[in-house]
Amino acid sequence: MGYGLLAGAIAAEIVGTTAMKYSEGFTRLWPSLITVGGYVLAFALLAQTLKTLQIGTAYAIWSGVGTAAVAAIGILFMNESLSLAKLAGIALIVVGVVVLNLGGAH
Repeated sequence: MGYGLLAGAIAAEIVGTTAMKYSEGFTRLWPSLITVGGYVLAFALLAQTLKTLQIGTAYAIWSGVGTAAVAAIGILFMNESLSLAKLAGIALIVVGVVVLNLGGAH
């Protein structure tokens, strides 16, 4: 159940962050509302996740997967540049999340 809630929190955060790009500095109503709604839902689901998962593990997965996914969305759909450094950064984020998960297992 905890990982399902975490997946929902990640999805909501990705939607909120993507909508933020389209809000043009919160000057457009609907993207701004989607941003706020996405983050409210993301934090609510993350809070529920913390009832069953360790905070370090949950937050590492939430922020790491969200960051990697938003970077990929920017590259694939928003014409952001792709470089070796960007790919390495995303890979390091993923490796960091994996290491934190392995280190947290008892």
